[in-house]
Amino acid sequence: MVEEKKRVLIVKLSSMGDLIHALPAVHCLKDGLNAEIDWIVHPAYADLARCFSDVDRVLTFPRRASPREFLRQARLLRGFSYDYILDMQGILKSALVSRLARGKKRVGPSFQREGAFLFYTDLAGKKDKNRHAVDELMDFVRYFGLPEQKPVFPISVPLQLVSESSPRVALLPFSRWESKNWPLTSFAGVGRELQEHLGAAIYIFGGPEDQAGAAELARDLGGRAIDLTGKTPLPHLAGLLREMDLVIANDSGAMHLAAAMGTAVLALYGPTDPRRTGPYGARCRILKGKLRCQPCFGRRCKFRDTSCMLTITPEMAANTAMEMLAKNKAHKNA
Repeated sequence: MVEEKKRVLIVKLSSMGDLIHALPAVHCLKDGLNAEIDWIVHPAYADLARCFSDVDRVLTFPRRASPREFLRQARLLRGFSYDYILDMQGILKSALVSRLARGKKRVGPSFQREGAFLFYTDLAGKKDKNRHAVDELMDFVRYFGLPEQKPVFPISVPLQLVSESSPRVALLPFSRWESKNWPLTSFAGVGRELQEHLGAAIYIFGGPEDQAGAAELARDLGGRAIDLTGKTPLPHLAGLLREMDLVIANDSGAMHLAAAMGTAVLALYGPTDPRRTGPYGARCRILKGKLRCQPCFGRRCKFRDTSCMLTITPEMAANTAMEMLAKNKAHKNA
């Protein structure tokens, strides 16, 4: 007798890195519950979520909405019924979205805040912030008593063809927090070292709002960089990151996407904690600032100079990048 499929709604509205962190847990839930998975996200991430191989249907809920739009989206959401609604975000907004949906159980995360627990029937696990976000979200798998598989990030994206020969190195110099951004001049210094010593093809990626900064960085690289800033929808960005030999990045959603695609990542950390939200995978390395105030989790440096990021020098990053590229080349030739 074939076990009846369970209907599961994942509520993880944003941001890109947070969506990526949830994928291993969702994969285990898909297999362990024989589940049909719906996932509700903000519209900006819908196209990427449609690339998640374990997701059967993507729903959207606006980041900001007029009362009329809110009611329209709520009615659409109420049109579905679920066995389990799993809020993997744990904030008031995601909890309200979970409550709007129709389901037998609404399960929230151990790290819920803003009174979100009032809208759940259960919590998954006990609060423990001394672990990576990927492991934290595996509490949902443990809640059901399901087997924990080795973390995987099933994403199917379009093939992107690149003509430049290896080594291909992507620079991701932008994030939403001013405090997390390594100086553009430092990225330029690393890029020039890799161009000079390895003949590396340098790519620059970012969003439409980053185009001015990317143009400045491209100029500092002598016009020899391939600037695709603002030109790559998220599924295409994922495909291009998969073709890179190395990604050098601030703590950002695109950095997590690169790691999920299996690409080697050199991540630069200052105000945030890589133990909790570092790139996940054996091919990732981290360079971290060296100040006592880390991690402060501040969007702006209280000293107004992002001192912790400045303790990471271009020389340190270039040396680590060359080590990683040499290891990649030796692995390919083995």
